[in-house]
Amino acid sequence: MQEHPLTLFYPMTKRAASKKVVTANAKYSYAIDFFASLYPISIAFKNKLQELSFHTQLKKGDYLLKKGDISTTVYFIKKGVVHGYIDQGKKEITTWVSCENEMVTSISSFFNGTPAKENIRALEACELEGISVTDLQYMYKHFPEANILARIVLEQYYQDAEDRAFISKLSNAKEKYAYLLQSKHGRMLTMVPLKYVASFLGMRLETLIRLRSSIALKNK
Repeated sequence: MQEHPLTLFYPMTKRAASKKVVTANAKYSYAIDFFASLYPISIAFKNKLQELSFHTQLKKGDYLLKKGDISTTVYFIKKGVVHGYIDQGKKEITTWVSCENEMVTSISSFFNGTPAKENIRALEACELEGISVTDLQYMYKHFPEANILARIVLEQYYQDAEDRAFISKLSNAKEKYAYLLQSKHGRMLTMVPLKYVASFLGMRLETLIRLRSSIALKNK
């Protein structure tokens, strides 16, 4: 299974961290609003999360994580877009795209402490909030709502992963594009250059452009 962002968390590692710009502990955590929209949270939870989280920024092209790194921190995307990709020879294969109000992490690396299988790179300037794995475990231990929120996010992650797996199994380019349009992942069409969408769908850029043009003509 592809790693993808668990519409939840994506880690910063020592090697990738050299390019990040860290702002001291955030005065306000925007992730709090995100969590509050999913499940009721206590004042104590809000205060502790605000205390433990910090802000960081990435420039376009900066890496949040590189293949082989071990993830130790999870991030909430306040602003910007990141994508995960793998290298196949000289090609970069996009496996997912995440944007504002999502949390991301290299799943296997974060939970198992194993080297990441994918690279995670900013496709535009990004503002993120981070919390270390140690502090996240503290939240799980001391705040019941943290565990419920993690379950909610994981449920969404598996739904997203199922969609990506289904798209990858379709052999017809037209079917892939049609399914993308009606799924959550269709938003990437307005978020990132088409070359990343074509890579995600496993088709040539020319094929994607032809499909889009064909559908646009039919809708006139």
